[in-house]
Parts: sequence; C-alpha cells; structure tokens
Amino acid sequence: MADKNEEYTASSIKILEGLEAVRKRPAMYIGDTYSRGYHHLLYEVLDNSIDEALAGHCTEIRLMLKADGSAEIIDNGRGIPVDIHPDTGKSALEVVTTILHAGGKFDNKNYKVSGGLHGVGISVVNALSEWMTVEVHRKGQIHMQRYERGVPMQDVKVTGTTAIRGTAVRFKPDTKIFGEQAFEPGSISARLREESFLNPKVKMVFIDEASKKEETFYSEKGLADFVETLNKDKPAVSPVLTGSKAEGDVQVDFALQYVNSYSENIYAFANSIKNEEGGTHLVGFRSALTRVINDFIKRLNLLKGEDKITGDDIREGLTAVIHVRLPSPQFEGQTKTKLGNNEIKGIVDSIVYDALKEWMEMHPEDGKRISQKIISAMEAREAAKKAKELVRRKSVFETSVLPGKLADCATKKAEEAELFIVEGESAGGSAKQGRDREFQAILPLKGKILNIEKATLQKLLSNAEIKNIILALGTGFSDEFDVKKLRYHKIITMTDADVDGSHIMTLLLTLFFRYFRPLIEGGYIYVAMPPLYKLKKGRVESYAYTDEEKDRLLKELGEGTDVQRYKGLGEMNPDQLWGTTMDPATRKLKKISIQDAAYADTLFNILMGEEVEPRRKYIEEHALEVKELDV
Repeated sequence: MADKNEEYTASSIKILEGLEAVRKRPAMYIGDTYSRGYHHLLYEVLDNSIDEALAGHCTEIRLMLKADGSAEIIDNGRGIPVDIHPDTGKSALEVVTTILHAGGKFDNKNYKVSGGLHGVGISVVNALSEWMTVEVHRKGQIHMQRYERGVPMQDVKVTGTTAIRGTAVRFKPDTKIFGEQAFEPGSISARLREESFLNPKVKMVFIDEASKKEETFYSEKGLADFVETLNKDKPAVSPVLTGSKAEGDVQVDFALQYVNSYSENIYAFANSIKNEEGGTHLVGFRSALTRVINDFIKRLNLLKGEDKITGDDIREGLTAVIHVRLPSPQFEGQTKTKLGNNEIKGIVDSIVYDALKEWMEMHPEDGKRISQKIISAMEAREAAKKAKELVRRKSVFETSVLPGKLADCATKKAEEAELFIVEGESAGGSAKQGRDREFQAILPLKGKILNIEKATLQKLLSNAEIKNIILALGTGFSDEFDVKKLRYHKIITMTDADVDGSHIMTLLLTLFFRYFRPLIEGGYIYVAMPPLYKLKKGRVESYAYTDEEKDRLLKELGEGTDVQRYKGLGEMNPDQLWGTTMDPATRKLKKISIQDAAYADTLFNILMGEEVEPRRKYIEEHALEVKELDV
C-alpha cells in the first residue's frame, strides 16, 4: 500500500482547462439548479470517495449534513496530493479544486476505474458553493485550504500532524445559484445504502445533525444483498442468482430474482454511478436474458402453438442489478445517466449469457418455475391486446374519443394546460364551476380507482376510471406511450384531506409510478394542497393548510373565531375551491419527484402490495410520524 501511495503525487494530476463559465452556466455541468442539481454537488464529492474505494484505498466513508445547511464527506483514502504541481507551481490540492478538468483520472494509472471521470466534480462544487474547505490527512500532516465561490482564501497550509489518512470536504451550496434549498436526508440515506451494496465491505456512515440521526450501511454479499433487500416483502418465484466475471479490464457483476409481481425493476450502474437511462450494459444484459430464457423454453418444449415470448414478458416480475467496472466509461452528459461504451454490450451479453445458461442447466426446476411465470405473462399480454385498443387515440387532441366526464379546457397548448383529477362527483362539480376554463380541465373520479399493484394488465385496462385517465392524458399506454402526446403539462391530483383522500392519492401515484413513470421524471405530476380549516371572525375569512397554521391564525384573530374543519372538497363552494386550491396565484402544489426509484418501488410494494404483514409493520412503525414522502 505504501508504494501505491508514493505513486499518487502532484505529477499524477492532469490539467485540461480552466474553471470559466461554471457559475454563469451551472446547468451545463450539473444538469439544473433545482433539487437534482443541488444534490448532484453532494454526489460529485461522494463519487470521489467511492473512486478511492474502487481503487482499493478506502474502507470507510462518512457523510454528514450539518445544521447550518452545509455537508461534509470524509473518507480514509490516500488523501488528495498536496505537493507542488509541475505545470502550475501550485499545490495539487488547489489545482484539482479550482481548475476544471484537472484530476488524477485521465491516465488510468491511479484509478483503473472511476465514476468521476469527467474531472469536473470537486472544482464545480467549489465554484457553485458559498464556501468550501478541504482538509487532507496525508503522510503524517494535515493540510487545509478554504475557498469562497471558487476563489482560494489562502494558500494550502499545514495545520497539524495526524496518524490517519484521508480527505474531508465540507461545502455549502450558494444561495445565489440555488436559492433556498436543503439536502433531503431520505434520498441521501437511500443513496448511501445503495452504494454499500455496490461496494461490499466498505462502511458507509450517514449523520444528520438536525434530526440527530445516524445510520451505518455495510454489505458483505453486495448485489445479492441488494436484490434481497428490494424483494424482501415480495413472494419469490426463484432464488437470487448472481454472476461475477472479468474480461480484460472490464468487471461485470449482476444479481437477479423473479418474484410474483407485474412490474420490472432493473437497476444499472457503471463504476458505482447509477445510470437511470441505462446504456450499453443494460442492453447486453437484457439481450442475454432473453436468449437464455427462450433457449430453455424451446429446449424443454414448454410453449405450445405459435405464440412467441417477448422481452417484456421475460422481464415481468424481474428484479435485477447490473454493475460494470471499466477503465474509460463514456457517459452521456455530466449527470452520467446513460453509459455509451459500445464494446460493453457484447462483453456483458457474453458473460451474463454463459452464467445464466449454466445456472438454468444446474437448476432445471427453478428454470421451469421462471419459465411458467414468463409464459403466464405472455398469455396475459395477449389477453390485454383487445383492452389496449380501447385506449388508443388517432390524434392528441381528437376530442371525440375523450371521456364523457372530462370537462376539457379551451387551450390546445399542452404547456399551458392543466388537468385536475378530482376525488368525487361533488367536488368535481365545484371544480368545473370554479375553474378557469381557458387552461384548466377537470376529470372527476367515482370512488377509489383500482389498486394496480395487485392487478393484471388486462384488469387494469378494463377499469373505467383508469381508462378515462389514460384517454384524458393522451399519451397512449405501454409500448404505445409517447410523452410528446401529453395533453396537459400539469397533472394535478386533488383529493380530500382525510384518510380516504390519501388512499386515493396513493392509488393514483402508484398508477403513475408503475405505468407512466416518465411523467413523474419529467415533472408533470403534482398534488393539490387544499386547506384543512376555514377560520372566520366577522367578515374576515382565512384558510389554514396545517394545524400549526391554524393555531397561529387563532392567536392572531383572537377569541370569537369560528373554526371549520373541512372533511372534503365537496364542502367548498366553487369560489372557495378556486381561491384556496386552484388559483395559480394563491394555491399550493406539491411536485412529485423520484429521488430514489428503488426506495419508491419498495415503499409502493409495502403499502399497496399483496403481503399484509409488511404493511402492518410499516404502519405501526410510522403511525406517529408526520412526514412527507418525496416519491
């Protein structure tokens, strides 16, 4: 280890260009300046520590959210080099934190595999932070430098001696760039849990100072633990199957399991970076799986007639994680959502095919159970073909096939249009009267929609309320889905502020999550926030959206204030519903996002799935908590 440490010096840091324009055009480097980009800063620093673990130099990473809104990531890796860089005459620490595309990941000598390949990570974090400090424990000394909005406030200086090694980066995102935002502990915790599965035997510690919560994540079996955790509350069809093999400098690891479910959950990673849009490794994995299953079914003559198995049939009920480590990943965009290396497809295809084929031959009974699950999926798909015809549309604005209950808006510009999906005929009537007909459409729901977590595709498409929603959206369904045909760029669920209303909202979100996930990912799905109380004293009327707001208003208005608790939207007349819940100038909306798809999938399965015991346990554990789930 000592020899390797000596090789990682200032001369290892390659400089490609300066730090210009990062503050002027931050979205070019981090995707956006909203929640995703805000958290991307944190994950850029985390990725550097993960790279040290991938290189075999780091066994523990600590991530802390500080009470002042800053964050700190500490690892026990080698520590950023601090000696003088030969090309700049400055400390290598200052070079990597202040110059774009400067880092130790451009020559494949110090990091055989790396997630932070672009080399912009810590310098971009520095540029977009109000302040940042880096403390390096290296070769018995503590080195430190502080920056403000990317500018060093001092030279790198020695502040003491140390018996440990590693790097500590602390930063606070700049409110001039991001406004008033905060890190979300739930999604960060989920990310660290995920990283512990991808990097077995590396300890991940998460500390949230505000809530005084500390969590430790550690995995021995890696991806097998990952899949088991994802499926812990789902009835298994097969055991967890794993594979791991290297071909040249490329390492391929995967784990999969079939469960009794109608959804597909495949997560793809390259060098510990989640590739939400997949890429060549996912294409290779799917290709190998399809060939192996088809070969097995054909060899045992399990399929009768002319029916053919499709890739969708094979992936129904599948949970899988594919992780590749490679020297020079080609990501599409700085946010690294898709892997583009063409050579990886063939490598993954070959490795996964050989491993799966061998396993199926050694476990024929498990293979038959998997095959029967897939054949059942094919039969259900064939039966659903006719149901799909009912929701097909020739034109995005062809009103002749719109559901009769829909009160459409006048505008044909999707970016201006809003669709309110409203609980109950009574509330729907008030909403229709109170709305702005120019851009607001109303679709009332009769009772609770079908719980799609427990339903086949055929049953789903036979449900009248769900058919009305699909027709109103205009996107088509399943393999015909096209987000460009979306008729409304704001889809707002509006339900009562009670238990039944929350249940209906959860049913709707489950539908969107399972079958219209691009609408959530694109930021089109919202939840209306109707008031809980109406307070009236004399001619003064006020509305409270929380108990805390009600108590504050009661103090302000004083004695003699009448308080009305709204039991449902139908209790409000059209003017009240408009003024409190529908008027863009005064309403409150909650945008629904997917910060962590694996956590969201698990939560939807617990709350809406077949198994009663996990749901009962979850409710018992969280019954006294008051919190919003950002899914």
